[in-house]
Amino acid sequence: MPAAGAPSAAAATVRKGPIVAALIIGAFVSLLNQTLINVALPTISADLSIEPSTAQWLTTGFMLVNGILVPLSAYLVGRFTTRLLFLVSMILFSIGTVICALSGQFPVLMAGRIVQAAGAGVLMPLMNVIFLTIFPVEKRGQAMGLMGIAMIFAPAVGPTLSGWVVQHYDWQVLFYIVLPIAIASLLLGAFTMKNVLPRREVKLDYLGVVLSTLGFGGLLYGFSEAGTKGWDSTLVLAMLAIGAVSLILLVVRQLSIKTPILEFRVFKFNMYALTTVINILVTMSMFGAMILLPLYLQNILGFTPIKAGLLLLPGAILMGIMSPITGMIFDRVGARWLAVAGLIITVVTTFEFSRLTDSTSYQALILLYTARMFGMSLLMMPIMTAGLNQLPRELLAHGTAMSNTLRTVGGALGTALLVSIMSSQAKQQGADMIREAGIDPSDAANQAAVAHITQEAYIHGINSAFLLAAWISVAALALAFFIRKTSPQEAVVQPVPAAAAAASSAAKGKLEG
Repeated sequence: MPAAGAPSAAAATVRKGPIVAALIIGAFVSLLNQTLINVALPTISADLSIEPSTAQWLTTGFMLVNGILVPLSAYLVGRFTTRLLFLVSMILFSIGTVICALSGQFPVLMAGRIVQAAGAGVLMPLMNVIFLTIFPVEKRGQAMGLMGIAMIFAPAVGPTLSGWVVQHYDWQVLFYIVLPIAIASLLLGAFTMKNVLPRREVKLDYLGVVLSTLGFGGLLYGFSEAGTKGWDSTLVLAMLAIGAVSLILLVVRQLSIKTPILEFRVFKFNMYALTTVINILVTMSMFGAMILLPLYLQNILGFTPIKAGLLLLPGAILMGIMSPITGMIFDRVGARWLAVAGLIITVVTTFEFSRLTDSTSYQALILLYTARMFGMSLLMMPIMTAGLNQLPRELLAHGTAMSNTLRTVGGALGTALLVSIMSSQAKQQGADMIREAGIDPSDAANQAAVAHITQEAYIHGINSAFLLAAWISVAALALAFFIRKTSPQEAVVQPVPAAAAAASSAAKGKLEG
C-alpha cells in the first residue's frame, strides 16, 4: 500500500503533460465563461427586453447549479472513471455553449447556462483531485501553480475580452469564442486522459443530496438576491433560513452515516480547517472587489466596458505569470510566508481602494489594482494546497469538494454583502447630504446639485464596501500567521469490534501454542 500522499502506481506512470494540458484548458474556458457573461448582462438585458434582475439569473443560476453539483463531486469521483467524468463534463459544457450561442430568447439562454454549469460543476473538483493524485507532495505547489493560471487568469481577462466583444459585435459571439476552446479541451482529453483515480463502490445518500441542495442552494440564492432585494426582504430571509436549517440537518446526517456525500470529518485536520477559513475570507474580499471596481469605473468615471476591462488586464497578466512561480516557491518554503506577504499587500491595496474619488487617475487605479492582484497571486493556490496536503489520499476528493463548495458560498456571500453595504451606505449618505444642503430633490432647478450629491454618495458607498473588504482581509492575515507546513496524514484506522478483537487474540494464542 503506498504511503499517504504518494502517487499510486497507475498515477505515477502516466504521462502528466497531456492530462494537465486538457484539464487546464477545460478549467480556463469554464472560468472564462463565467466572467464573460458579467460584463455583457446590460447588453443582453436590452437585446432580450428583460429586466436586469431577470438577466442576473444567468449568473445566479450558473452559481446555484455549481453549488448543488460540487458537493456531489466526491461521490462521482469514486463511482465513475476519471476519463468518463472528464469527457461527460466537457461534453455537457460544450452542448450548453452551443445552446447559448444559438439562443435568441431568455429561457433558451438560461437553459444553456444550466447545462454549462452542470459540466463546470464536475470539472473543477475533478481537476483538483487529479492534480493532487498524479503529483507527489514535493511537486504539488508547482502543479497547483499551473492550475492557478486557469483559476486566476481567466476570471481577470474575461472582462476585457467581453467589453471588446459587446462593444463591437453581438453578445452571442462570446459563446462562439468559448466553444472552440471547449472542444479543444474535449478532443485533447479524449486522446490523452487516463483513469488515474481508483474506483470504489459507494452508495449515494439521497437525503443528503436533498439537504445539500436546499442548504447550499438556499444560501446561494439568498446571498445573491440580498444585493438587489435587500437583507430585510421576506424572500431573502426565508431562503437563508431554509438554507441554514438544511445545512444543520446535513451536518448531523453526514456525521452519522458511513458514506457521506460531504465528509465533514476533514475539519478534524487542523491545517485544512484553518486554510479553508482563510480561503473563504480571501474569496469574499476578492469576489466583492471584482464587482465593485467595474461599477466605479463605468458608473462614476464613465469608462466604456472595454476601457474598464483594459484597466484590469495588467493585473491579470501578472497573476498568470506569477502563479507557476508562486507554486515553485511554495514547494521550497511552504505557504505561511507567501500567504502573509500576499495578504499584507492585499490589505494595504484594499484600504487604498477605500479612498477613491471622482478624480482618481487612470494610472493610479492600474497600479493599485495590479499590486492587489500580485498580492492575491502569492496566496490563493498556496493556501489551498497547504490545507489539502494534510489530508490522506482517501479524503482528497472530499476535501476538494468541501473547499470548492465553501469557496463558492464565500464568493456569493462576499459579493452580496459588499454590494449591500455599498447600496445602503450610498442611500444613507445621499439622504444626509441632501438634508444638510437643505435642497428639494423634486425641484427641477436642483437637479444638477442632486446629481452631484448622488455621485458623491455612490463613491462613499463603494469606499465603505472596500473598507469592509479590507477588514475581512485583515482577519485572513491574522490567521495566516498560524499556517504551518504539513505532510499527508495516514488514514485513521477504524476501531476493531470487540468480538473480532477477541477472536483474533484467541487465534493468535493457538498459533503461538
